[in-house]
Amino acid sequence: MNTPTTAKRRYRGSAVEERKALRRQQLIDAAIEVYGRNGYRHSGVKQVCDAAGLTQRYFYESFSHSDELLIACYEQAAEQLRENNAAVAEAAGPNPVDRSMAMLRAYFQSLKDHPLIARLLLIEIRGISPAVDRAIDKALHAANNDMARLLVKPGHEGEPVDELLHAGIMGGVIHIALHWMATGYRKPVEEVAATAFKLGGALLEG
Repeated sequence: MNTPTTAKRRYRGSAVEERKALRRQQLIDAAIEVYGRNGYRHSGVKQVCDAAGLTQRYFYESFSHSDELLIACYEQAAEQLRENNAAVAEAAGPNPVDRSMAMLRAYFQSLKDHPLIARLLLIEIRGISPAVDRAIDKALHAANNDMARLLVKPGHEGEPVDELLHAGIMGGVIHIALHWMATGYRKPVEEVAATAFKLGGALLEG
């Protein structure tokens, strides 16, 4: 039987963990802003902590170094993008062509609407460290799995996935996005998505 003291201790422990989790999220949100505006290589722990309204002591409560925070930022942003794309694809109905176009529109619209996150996802993340590269590979693998699941043609479930083709298409879409970003998002989303679909359409052939 729990005594009032035991219950109180548990409550305190829970409250402490909740506050720690909240501070961690504050640091992630601030870092996305700071890295997106200034670049990861030009941003330090103090800048992120100042933006989060926390002392550096709280940084080291959740992260041992800046690369860990960068990975946390990247994983959160990539997961949110994947979830949004998947939801849009599901809402587009069962047709793989409709799903593919819906996903591409959602992807490019998200990049345009959130340029700081776009910079983090596609520019700032590269060439930092082996641990960061592993996080990128993991996220891209998850995105490839989403494509395989969401764009499968009816009656083709369970067929082997052409991983090289998926990787090539993903790389092509990313390079289209990078060029589009470099030109200031000049072309409309619909046109960019249609261009990317010429690559993605290879998955729907046959």
